[in-house]
Amino acid sequence: MPFQLSPGVSVVEKDFSSIVPAVSTSTGAFAGVFTWGPVLDPVAITSENNLVQRFGKPTDDTAQSFFTAANFLAYANNLLTVRVDTVNHRNAVSSGTAVKINNTNDYLQNYSNGQGTVGEWAAKYPGARGNGITVSMADSASFSAWTYKNLFDTAPGTSSMANAVGGSNDELHVVVVDSDGTTLEKFAYVSKANDNRKSDGTNNYYKNVINSRSQYIWWMDHTTDGTNWGSVSSTAFITISAAVTKVLSGGVDDLTATDGQIQTAYSIFANDELYDISLIPVGKTSAATATFIINNVAEVRKDCVVFVSPESVSGDVIIGTGDSAINDINEYRNSLPSTSYAVMDSGYKYQYDRYADKYRWVPLNGDVAGLCARTDYTNDPWFSPGGLNRGQIKNVIKLAVNPSKTDRDNLYKNGVNPVVSFPGQGTVLFGDKTLLASPSAFDRINVRRLFIVLEKAIATAAKFQLFEFNDPFTRAQFLNLVEPFLRDVQGRRGVTDFRVKCDDTNNTSQVIDSNQFVADIFIKPSRSINFISLNFIAARSGVSFTEIGG
Repeated sequence: MPFQLSPGVSVVEKDFSSIVPAVSTSTGAFAGVFTWGPVLDPVAITSENNLVQRFGKPTDDTAQSFFTAANFLAYANNLLTVRVDTVNHRNAVSSGTAVKINNTNDYLQNYSNGQGTVGEWAAKYPGARGNGITVSMADSASFSAWTYKNLFDTAPGTSSMANAVGGSNDELHVVVVDSDGTTLEKFAYVSKANDNRKSDGTNNYYKNVINSRSQYIWWMDHTTDGTNWGSVSSTAFITISAAVTKVLSGGVDDLTATDGQIQTAYSIFANDELYDISLIPVGKTSAATATFIINNVAEVRKDCVVFVSPESVSGDVIIGTGDSAINDINEYRNSLPSTSYAVMDSGYKYQYDRYADKYRWVPLNGDVAGLCARTDYTNDPWFSPGGLNRGQIKNVIKLAVNPSKTDRDNLYKNGVNPVVSFPGQGTVLFGDKTLLASPSAFDRINVRRLFIVLEKAIATAAKFQLFEFNDPFTRAQFLNLVEPFLRDVQGRRGVTDFRVKCDDTNNTSQVIDSNQFVADIFIKPSRSINFISLNFIAARSGVSFTEIGG
């Protein structure tokens, strides 16, 4: 409080109501090959329908990626999805040679000022999906004979802003139509004037409106029939005598991604300040790429877990029973690092593809990551996602490998979590180990995820101690912040006991003089039951149970 130089009342608010915030634990992150959508630009996907809308329906080449993402979304509703950048994919254009526009940043940096060699429009994203899209526009002179005039209430004319400054004929109607004739989008009464705004102040320049709102096209150039388009609102705009209709073509799919291209896509998620994620399914991928994601994303961030399914050395799905299949699974596991930030399952499931009316083998890691997300909703992150209560896998026709008890023993001791179909009980994740090879509390999924939650939440709260004094008041404030949070976690069965030490014994004068602040947080995590012993003891009718230890 500042000193007052004369009598008066000074009112100052001080906020000591800080709490440890809730943190995200269920957000997934995935990179894959798709036929549509922005490239190398994460998009939040909330459902399978949303996935189809943004990244296209699955094909034989994209099914592994599509269904890994869709399977995660069967349990949760938040998946940051990245489309991998492949070399040869191209955006369809209205004329000339197709170009490659990966995402919004790419467009703004390289194409937003006009690309006259490809005509008026380009497809929003690379891929053959853009081929056959029709873009048609009409103004006041061309509207009456326009094929699409019935989609609009009245003809375009002169906007109120243009009229106020002496301009004329600046309005356009634009329609985007799919190759099958379905109307995808329409933009009514947009303006040819680059400074035009609606009465509510929003931008109405047709280039800007379409670029910001369309899911299918980019503006690439003005039509050659409109020589003064893009001028200010006071212009008397030249009208077009006939509607300008263009069909996009030249779009190319490239659905074969290298390990390097997949790794580049996943490396986007290494930025923990920009992307708040917790669960990373990797789909069908090589051990080299899985190792890259573990080492360069999860181990760097230390707040998320990678989920992996095995594949054979040749890249095929591992199918079968007995030693051969189990050995292949273990061989894949042995090529991965020891880490508590990764989880591996035992293979693939056979599921129905309703888009192609066929069955496909799909890796289980999308489901296992999804089980963790669903456990967050039904219980808490520190509960195991495995077992008959929480480990039920959805949409399974059969498993590529359905391990026997002997097989499960073999896999589990190597850190592989078996997925098993039990008659009458469903298909179940029957393990909860991480890939940490050394015996530790962190070799269990629930313990690793418990500490991720605690570390993430408390670290977020601790940021507000930065630039405060390291004195008894600040340390007491920190204790009063953290201890109620940990008591709440304890009450929700996450920890059995804890202690927070933040005093002058660990904040010595040397620590204080170094502008540091130290808190030691001791945690006894709750452990999941992996082994049950039921001892049945027969006794003679005349014997007391207390005599035999009952």
